[in-house]
Amino acid sequence: MNKNINYKIAFLYPSVELGAYWQPVLKEIKKMLEQTIFFTGRLWPGFDANLPGNSVIHVVGKTRFIKFYGKRNDGYDRGLYFVSPAIIFPLLQFKPDVIFTSAFSIWTMMAILFKPLMRWRIVMMWDGSSPNVDCSDSQVRSQLRRIISKFVEAFITNNNAGRNYLVNSLNIAPEKVFVKPYMVPDTKALLDRVNTSTCDIKVPNGKSPVFLYVGRLETRKGIHLLLQACAILKQQGYTDYTLMIVGDGVQRDEFHSLSQSYQLEECVEWVGWVNYGKLGHYFQAADVFIFPTLEDIWGMVVLEAMAFSKPVLCSQLAGAAEMIVEGENGYIFDPYQPETIAEAMKQFIHHPNLSNLMGEKSQQLILPHTPQAAAEFFVDIGAYVMSK
Repeated sequence: MNKNINYKIAFLYPSVELGAYWQPVLKEIKKMLEQTIFFTGRLWPGFDANLPGNSVIHVVGKTRFIKFYGKRNDGYDRGLYFVSPAIIFPLLQFKPDVIFTSAFSIWTMMAILFKPLMRWRIVMMWDGSSPNVDCSDSQVRSQLRRIISKFVEAFITNNNAGRNYLVNSLNIAPEKVFVKPYMVPDTKALLDRVNTSTCDIKVPNGKSPVFLYVGRLETRKGIHLLLQACAILKQQGYTDYTLMIVGDGVQRDEFHSLSQSYQLEECVEWVGWVNYGKLGHYFQAADVFIFPTLEDIWGMVVLEAMAFSKPVLCSQLAGAAEMIVEGENGYIFDPYQPETIAEAMKQFIHHPNLSNLMGEKSQQLILPHTPQAAAEFFVDIGAYVMSK
């Protein structure tokens, strides 16, 4: 990284509702570029403006998601983020040299609209690829994205799936697309609010190995299929393990009832919602992380588990599946086949030492992907487009 870089950088990210992981990255960017502002319209629960890095976050208006169609059960809802047009006023006042903007949002189009006047450069953050995010079945939306892309200097994405979509579907020149995980974990942030002297941390009281799921309780996350896998294990006589489920959602009661119908009370522990700064304790308490999602463009929880040296059982429909080396730091499965999930879980039930061996590999693989590395990536890409 060029240590002599000095320019103004602005982020336009309509919603960081689940984006507490941004704080450590912004902290590192702030060290390199003093004039940095992160604009958003929706913050994560428990946001603390006093934490290092959060001082650069400015809230502009309110972000609302408007669905185009009815509720989807097995994937992301399709729609559009409605954001405040007032964003243009702080942008014109700040006068950034480079804007990192989130996907094809209204804020992205506003930044493009004022680009001839302000002469700023635009880098689009395309977090990852999935069917309901790509919308490749909509020719109108795809063509609009191709037009917008012509006014963007560079694109960054977390994974190769994101790159393939940008290059192959939107016809963006490969040399304009840069692939590197920038949505990365920080173990200190995940343990920031843990006070071991208190009793507000629920630890598993059951049997090992301890499988951990962290995330929303909704159909898209594949919880029902994970419970089906546990039911298969029970039918085969396997009850000597614990599945710890951390999270909450509108389908919580539905999944609780499903678990009871499978008679899984002795195996499944429902922890409920946990603040980001306490999640690290649950990763530490687990042996294996499991992510049965039916659609995720990335899946930060996979990287968070790896940062705590945990093997990962990962759905092939998660963008972060690219972080898994099959048979070395975990296994990749088809979430629509619960029997394959059960077979993967049995590997750790039969071989107690496997979690430690694979966990060490996870730690090795995640080691280069730190908040500092992500911050340097942003700064370097900004410098690159400045030089064009």
